[in-house]
Amino acid sequence: MSVRRITVVPVAEPRVEVRRSKRRTRTVTAYREGDTLIVQIPARLSKKEEAHWVAEMQRRLLRSETRRRSPARTSDAALLERCGELSELYFDGRCEPASVRWVPPMRTRWASCTPVDRTIRVSERLREVPAWVLDYVLVHELAHLLEADHGPEFWELVRAYPKTDRAIGFLEGMSAAAGWGIASAD
Repeated sequence: MSVRRITVVPVAEPRVEVRRSKRRTRTVTAYREGDTLIVQIPARLSKKEEAHWVAEMQRRLLRSETRRRSPARTSDAALLERCGELSELYFDGRCEPASVRWVPPMRTRWASCTPVDRTIRVSERLREVPAWVLDYVLVHELAHLLEADHGPEFWELVRAYPKTDRAIGFLEGMSAAAGWGIASAD
C-alpha cells in the first residue's frame, strides 16, 4: 500500500482596509485599490457588524468580478473557441483563424492578426479586462481575416459588434491611465 502525502499550502488572505466615516450613515461600499479591498462603512457600526459587512462585500465583489470575466482568458484553446463563437455570431462563421494565442504584452497594440497564415495574437494585458472588451478585440482581429486594412468595409464588419464604441473607450482609458500609449484602433 502506498501512502500519498498531501501538502497544504496556505493561501494569503486578501488585504482589507476598512474606512469608517461619520458622514456615511447607512450605506456600505467596497472597491479594489490595487491588491487591497477597501470597505467604506458608517462610523457607528459595531465590530461584529463591520466583520459581517467586510465578508459580505468580499463575496459581492468576487461574484461581480467572476461574472465579468471571460472563460477565454484561461487558455489559448479557450481563446480559439471563443473566436469560433464570435465568428458564428458576427461573421456567419466566415472567420476561422488557424491559431489564436496569448502573447507577452505588446508595446503598441492590444492584439494582432496575420491574414496570410490566419493567426491572431492577443496581448496578456487583456487577461483582466471585462469579457465584452476582450470580445471586441477578438471581433476586431477576426474582421482582419476578411479585410486586412482599417478601411470603411473593415469598420462596417467590426461595428456589427454592439459594444464596439464602448470597448474602444474602455481600452483608450486603460491605456491612458497606465501610460502605455496603445491605440485601440490597431
